[in-house]
Amino acid sequence: MKQKRTSKKKVSSTNVAVASAEQLKSVITVADAEKENREHKDSVFVDLFYEDETAEENLLSLYNALHDTNYQNVKNIRKIRVENVLYKNFKNDISFEVDQKVIVFGEHQSTVNKNMPLRCLMYAGRAYEQLVDSEDRYRTALVKIPAPEFYTFYNGIAEFPLEQELFLSDAYLDSNGKASLELMVKVININSNKAHSILDKCEVLKEYSLFIDTVRKYSKEEDSIKKAVQECMERGILADYLRRKGSEVMNMLIAEYSYEKDIQVKQEEAFQIGERLGESRGEKRGKKTGKRIGKKIGKQEGIILSSKVFQAVKENPDFTNKQIASKVACTVENVEDVRKMFSI
Repeated sequence: MKQKRTSKKKVSSTNVAVASAEQLKSVITVADAEKENREHKDSVFVDLFYEDETAEENLLSLYNALHDTNYQNVKNIRKIRVENVLYKNFKNDISFEVDQKVIVFGEHQSTVNKNMPLRCLMYAGRAYEQLVDSEDRYRTALVKIPAPEFYTFYNGIAEFPLEQELFLSDAYLDSNGKASLELMVKVININSNKAHSILDKCEVLKEYSLFIDTVRKYSKEEDSIKKAVQECMERGILADYLRRKGSEVMNMLIAEYSYEKDIQVKQEEAFQIGERLGESRGEKRGKKTGKRIGKKIGKQEGIILSSKVFQAVKENPDFTNKQIASKVACTVENVEDVRKMFSI
């Protein structure tokens, strides 16, 4: 095992003070925040549990809440950085080693992705590359490794159960045989109105959930993020964190919600492309089955087709349009339409 550990920052007190009027004035406006040149790739969740000066303390608190332990020494935590596996372009995951385990935390504010077990499988491989010395991998003696655990914290607005387990084996083409490899991701709903017991065990996670609730409450108002930050400081919700990093938090929220909006817009665009491609296909089929029925069938096929083209391009970035068209069984013009719409 590698023994090198990342340096630890000074951990501040866990006490959260209610913000004073002077502290509220210190929070800069959203306009000022947008002027800062720093490009935020981390979400507030990642910053709070991985980057902030209190991150190790927060991580340990969340670990204790999940395992009913009472560890206090943050020096036992070894952070692990794995890039661009669970999420693309926007970092919303955390991994670390503690108590002979590798823990991976992810957060979803939109629909939970059913492919998380597959992503976590690839994530685990990258993490173990950092944890296990390259020479140890080829020794004949058994090399002990920390046991992996995978968690996704859901706080989206769509209805979702209190807990759900996602299994890698659900994705296997052959679902009848006994799987030689299994991986489970536990999804926990941390919306405050669901009142999951973990929120009572981990104060910082509870306050984070209330913070996201407050942000959503003001989402349709002008200066919404500024208002949410100010209210949370007044109510003592992540007050110390927001007092120290108000402008950074606002920048992260702007980037985070812009990213979510971008995904939503692309989904809507995909539907529109699907309709157009589908109408073309459906009208041709409609010559035999009826134009109206053909259009309906074609729209459905087109939506599926555009999704297949998008996925094929992402998985085969070096392929030409002709190769993508051959792989997906569509025309080169179909591929060009999807590339143009998604700028890929």
